[in-house]
Amino acid sequence: MNGQVLEVVVDGRFGPDLTAALSEFDVEPVGGGRTRIVGRVPDQAKLFGLLELLDELHIEVISVNRLPPEEISSLRGDA
Repeated sequence: MNGQVLEVVVDGRFGPDLTAALSEFDVEPVGGGRTRIVGRVPDQAKLFGLLELLDELHIEVISVNRLPPEEISSLRGDA
């Protein structure tokens, strides 16, 4: 199952350790002191696991969005 490609935007910046822990996702800083996490999520369990991790670290989730097909081709491994 391929799942969906999702974008999770959170408040704050990630250091190298947290970025490395999310190695299956593309993690990049965006404007306003926020971080964008993008990656393929095969099922709800994977999504809930990511959201639970962020909650345990007290990282505020701003939004969770499904990416449109035109944005997916630019992701690592999908070209």
